Amino acid sequence: MTTAAPDRSRNRKLARFVGHYVEMIVAMLVGMMALGPLWPEAWVARADVGALVMATDMTVAMALWMAVRRHSWPRIAEMSAVMFLPFAALLVPYWFGLLSGSAVMIAGHVLMFPLMLAAMLWRRAEYWH
Repeated sequence: MTTAAPDRSRNRKLARFVGHYVEMIVAMLVGMMALGPLWPEAWVARADVGALVMATDMTVAMALWMAVRRHSWPRIAEMSAVMFLPFAALLVPYWFGLLSGSAVMIAGHVLMFPLMLAAMLWRRAEYWH
């Protein structure tokens, strides 16, 4: 019976951690839908600008949600940087003609999610509660 309490506590912490990850993803989707229409069509028609605009839309909403959840500004800045990192890295090969615009968008999003998870695991103490 003594192991049940630590297991429940660990399960609750894990549930909060996973829940927070899902909340950030939902906030990112809301950001894309709410802020996307505000940008001029000519800007987002370019793959490089479109990728940065989308990353910005997602980051703004996610950062606002993290602020509502009372995360520290350094953690918000860190997570925001993590969200831009894949796009920043992929734009260089795009500009040299080595990647298509759709490859930048797909790979940027595919890389963003595990990088966010890695940042959360690295700062586990902040995201467990």
